[in-house]
Amino acid sequence: MEIQGIPIDDNFAEAFDMAATRLVITAAEAPWAMRAAEAMTGFATSVIGCGIEAGIEKSLDPSETPDGRPGVAVLAFSINFETLQKQLEKRIGQCVLTCPSTSVFAGLTSTRPMLLGAHIRYFGDGKQISKRIGSQRYWRIPVMDGEFVCQESVYATKAVGGGNFLVLAKSIHGALHACQDAVEAIRKIPGCIAPFPGGVARSGSKVGSKYKSLKASTNDAYCPTLQDQTQSFIVDGATACLELVIDGLTPDSIAQAMRVGILAACHRGKELGVVKITGGNYGGKLGRHHFYLHKVLSNV
Repeated sequence: MEIQGIPIDDNFAEAFDMAATRLVITAAEAPWAMRAAEAMTGFATSVIGCGIEAGIEKSLDPSETPDGRPGVAVLAFSINFETLQKQLEKRIGQCVLTCPSTSVFAGLTSTRPMLLGAHIRYFGDGKQISKRIGSQRYWRIPVMDGEFVCQESVYATKAVGGGNFLVLAKSIHGALHACQDAVEAIRKIPGCIAPFPGGVARSGSKVGSKYKSLKASTNDAYCPTLQDQTQSFIVDGATACLELVIDGLTPDSIAQAMRVGILAACHRGKELGVVKITGGNYGGKLGRHHFYLHKVLSNV
């Protein structure tokens, strides 16, 4: 298969079951909601070292938020519900509670509640108060600019993490611009994020290492400088390989994101020196979700 003259490898991306939630962060002014969201989603690229993978899904108009203020929707993913809850408590407490004028609400509903405001309320030192509206309870915690409002519980759902594709190009500049085009397209798909810096990872990993303390190490098969030292998958003419990793609330959201991302990367691919698109996997032995590139693109 070729798209815009770019070969698409007959390969698949291997992804994993995860737990996820959506949060809505609001503020008196839109830039402050975004600053809180950016802080909360910092150091959240991979569960391998960060405990959580998180990113900004989209900005929200006041008409789309529970309190009628500008907001930001954030998606967070982790390996299980317990780790997800612990990470959310730390990140909301340190990054959103501290940000002027913010409030936090659940961005989805499910049968799996996770306590949030119910724990953060203790910062109020006994002066916090609660308010029940319908079936939901909210905590009002006094802070120096007024009150921090936080929903007592947010809700988690089963999700998928690790959908991906790799872009091989003749130069790092071409790879970067093709991936930037892909990330812009992926960000338009609801229910998914690309958690790495700028949505792109250069440090694709394989399972295991020669060092027993490491769970993962550099994916040497895609390292251009190691072509003479390992079984290399770098094609002739390529000097750079970048990976786009996608987490989604559903398998379909990941498939959609992969599709639009690959198409976007190929749109200017020839002029940018892209020589191949492929998928990253572990032989199908670790993750039960397999996204075959040709199938994802079958209706192109």
